[in-house]
Amino acid sequence: MPVAERNKPGEPGRGANVAGSPLKDQAHSYFAHHRRVARDSARRLWQQPVSSVMTWLVMGIALALPVGLLLLLTSLQGVSAGWESSARITLYLSDDTTLERAGKIQAELSSDSRIESVTLIDRDRALAEFRASSGLQDALDYLEENPLPHTLLVTPQDSARTAQGVETLVQYFGAQEGVDRVQVDLGWLQRLNAMADLLARAAWVLALLLAAAVVLVIGNTIRLAIESRRDEILVAKLVGGTDAFVRRPFLYTGAWYGLGGGIAAWLMLQVAIWWLSGPVERLASLYRSQFSLQGLGFDAIVTLIIAAMLLGWLGAWLAVKRHLDDIDPGEIAGG
Repeated sequence: MPVAERNKPGEPGRGANVAGSPLKDQAHSYFAHHRRVARDSARRLWQQPVSSVMTWLVMGIALALPVGLLLLLTSLQGVSAGWESSARITLYLSDDTTLERAGKIQAELSSDSRIESVTLIDRDRALAEFRASSGLQDALDYLEENPLPHTLLVTPQDSARTAQGVETLVQYFGAQEGVDRVQVDLGWLQRLNAMADLLARAAWVLALLLAAAVVLVIGNTIRLAIESRRDEILVAKLVGGTDAFVRRPFLYTGAWYGLGGGIAAWLMLQVAIWWLSGPVERLASLYRSQFSLQGLGFDAIVTLIIAAMLLGWLGAWLAVKRHLDDIDPGEIAGG
């Protein structure tokens, strides 16, 4: 068959498949080499279990400390947000305020868009409730008049249930005629939030410092591995091995260290939360609080492990970048 019939214009010839196969073979060889190097790096770690486990534990401790502190702060912020959102403002009316006037004040405040509800507790009802709950019935019988004032319980709207919103409402209520005293106990909550913000910044500073420590630990470990394989690296460079080829096994070693360190950190956090959750919940129940330690979710676990692998890879890359250039193939050639 003539060549013109076998390769018509506009149709791919047989040579196209031949030309495409080397690229495919190169890609297959490239990824096969990566898999082989990754397996070999993991095998070398398993052959040195003591040093590998020690490195994983050091990384796990360094990663678990800031993550555990951030988990504690997240739990505290969630509880404080619930306390803040359920804040109610108590208005004690003056003694000369009549029940009719108290009802008018209740109606005026209920019309405010920032207020969800206003409950009026008249002084007779308040005294009856106090008499029933205090156990001082005999002593209260000697009172000539009711000493308790009319009281309004104000529940703000969701948009106003913040420290700043409640403070604005307190100033507004205090200026109302007939209101003797306004009580809302958010000062301790504001102090708690300020302490939580301070601890959050401290946790991030600690996380950055310990991340740097992880990078240095991995870097030192990889440096020792480079020194132990110095002759192997020299031979690889002599036969034309590129820096990327020589660097690749150590980068995978750093990533494997990071993987083990991330898993160790997660296990440490799980054990710590399991061990502390019982006493913490019992203490919270004494204060009638719903506080509980929150563990890591699936997304957070994946993020922790990926971050640990990146730190391991970074430490290995810095070590290889620093020490690989010091290895000169001329050492063998000159010898």
